[in-house]
Amino acid sequence: MSDTGFRVRGFRPEEVERVMQINAACLPENYSSYFYRDLHQRYPETFLVADVEGTVQGYIMCRIERGWSKIGRLTPSRLCHTVSIAVMENYRRRGIGRELIVQAMRKGRDVYSTSEGYLEVRISNDAAIGLYDVLGFKKVKRNYGYYMDGEDAWVMATTLEDI
Repeated sequence: MSDTGFRVRGFRPEEVERVMQINAACLPENYSSYFYRDLHQRYPETFLVADVEGTVQGYIMCRIERGWSKIGRLTPSRLCHTVSIAVMENYRRRGIGRELIVQAMRKGRDVYSTSEGYLEVRISNDAAIGLYDVLGFKKVKRNYGYYMDGEDAWVMATTLEDI
């Protein structure tokens, strides 16, 4: 446990219901338990949770992909794609989201040999955009109508060399 009152650790399959509760409370996009379990099975090192006094209060799950660089390199790259991240409202602004992202991106780099990280974020989510910006993510593309409710998303990406 850090002096901030939480610790980031690997997700455990028996925590899928709690992660689904956090997702439902924080985000309009929801996934099946199979989706979570499948991502964990394939990429366990980048599926992390924030544990606060024995209760999961946040999570991040990432998928490792091969594709074209998001930051303008002219080569195919291994990418650490943040599929979903959420922190319960009462636990925000404590550094949990930041630590989840940093640790997941580092695991993507160190375990899965990714060179870039990227994510999609609602264009209206100023708090998240600000956090990602501080962590070195840059807006690289606008995806129109990306979310089910029609809202656009920014694709934000960063190199993982210095994260």
